[in-house]
Amino acid sequence: MRVALATFGPDEFETLHAACVSAGHEPVAYVHCRSMKPRSPTDARAAEVIGRLTEALPAGMDLVLPGTAEGLADALAGYRLDLLVVYGFNWKLPAAVLRTPSAGVINIHSSLLPKYRGPAPVLWAIRNGDAEIGLTVHRMDERFDTGPILAQQGGIPLDDDVTPQRLWQRIRPVLGEVLGTALDLVVRGAPGVAQVDADASHAGFMEPELSVVDRSRTTAQVHNQVRMFRFMGPRHAPVAEVGDRWLKVLQTRLEPAEGIRLECADGPVWIVESAPAQPPAIRR
Repeated sequence: MRVALATFGPDEFETLHAACVSAGHEPVAYVHCRSMKPRSPTDARAAEVIGRLTEALPAGMDLVLPGTAEGLADALAGYRLDLLVVYGFNWKLPAAVLRTPSAGVINIHSSLLPKYRGPAPVLWAIRNGDAEIGLTVHRMDERFDTGPILAQQGGIPLDDDVTPQRLWQRIRPVLGEVLGTALDLVVRGAPGVAQVDADASHAGFMEPELSVVDRSRTTAQVHNQVRMFRFMGPRHAPVAEVGDRWLKVLQTRLEPAEGIRLECADGPVWIVESAPAQPPAIRR
């Protein structure tokens, strides 16, 4: 099959590319989403990512940077695609894009669907204290993460101090395996297994109130809140009022540790890494 790949970074493109080639298919174009929404200005970090992508781009491979969904459909039509493989693309793809490849579009989602449909499945898994995540490859339809399932695999552990880099090292081999299985099913024309909507849960963007530590929550809830923000990167952290000052809470422990003791609904957590912060606009 002639395949285009749509994802967000060089490592992800490389992994998808290798899985397709290993299964006997030909990647002919990469697609990168340079803004959160169609017809929006290019995101601040996009230029840096695009620079890394062009350096890692295989010889002869096109890089498509669409500005509109309609433009993406027109561009992909020229590649005579059999399949589009999507992993972490910001835009909701319209019917015009879904109809372009002869075998349709498949998406790789970082949960065991129908659990955690939506844009932030890993963040919700960390927030909820899940021990592991999984990957699902499903056929795309015009709704988010609802199409028939082609392949799934779980068992990817979430460490207490989970980071994107360490999690990616665990996702990478599973991604190759589950995509390889799904590609074989696409070649055979398998429609996939319908999801059970009654079992679905939503993993949307976090509510603004979560940026403030609420001591009426349990220790596990507060600890997982901090873990989730820590996973998002060093610029992200909830704030907490400790005595007469406000702190960015960068890391906590559930067991006694050197740091600041913070009382929660069912006991204390220990703040082991913090920084000064301004009082939030949103107060508890």
